[in-house]
Amino acid sequence: MHALTPKQVLRIWEEGQNQSLVQRSLIVLAHACPEEGWEALARLPVGERDSRLLALRDMTFGSRLSSVVGCPRCGERLELEFSVSDVRLPTPEGVEEVIYESDGFRIECRLPSSADLDGLVPGDEGRMQLILRCVTAASRNGVTSDIDAVPREHLEALADRIGEADPRADVKAELICPSCEHRWQAAFDIVSFFWEELGARARRLLRDVHVLASAYGWREDDVLALGAWRRQYYLSLVRQ
Repeated sequence: MHALTPKQVLRIWEEGQNQSLVQRSLIVLAHACPEEGWEALARLPVGERDSRLLALRDMTFGSRLSSVVGCPRCGERLELEFSVSDVRLPTPEGVEEVIYESDGFRIECRLPSSADLDGLVPGDEGRMQLILRCVTAASRNGVTSDIDAVPREHLEALADRIGEADPRADVKAELICPSCEHRWQAAFDIVSFFWEELGARARRLLRDVHVLASAYGWREDDVLALGAWRRQYYLSLVRQ
């Protein structure tokens, strides 16, 4: 995996228009890890996918992250500054499958992947649909059982067990509001966070291309091939 180049940033941003966040995450990784192929990347557990995206963001934009969140109690807006290391969790050792046993039921389930996430409806029903997609075997008292016959409370418990097995798929930060002292957990979604940053960088690059192409007659490839420092210096000369 390597840092994204300006040319790749523009290509990713263009390819990701009108795509779901899941598809966008795979587009980003496909450009950074072309040797692995789309299907292999789509089968990665969500935690591994997000860990790679976090590392790629570090390579491309640096380790510092900035965000703004609203307090759910008083509405105060909090400006957050943190680093990649603050939201990077260790890789679980050898966890590829979750086995849940209770009340005679035994359910075997693989960790969810991007392929499983795509097209889910939001909310609890989508969560249950995701679990059903990932179940590989189910039985009760040693007899094979249809997963539809498993009571919902067992599926809910299985979902919790999956979250424990792949914590990198659901990273949360502990926050305290300075105004009302309310404490809560806020999810950190590297997919949407990174995509917003890529979009901002792509739009800035296109503005740079427009200015320098208009001033010097350069092609887009000529402008993108410049290092960031040289590009900014040429822009300062044009704006004098």
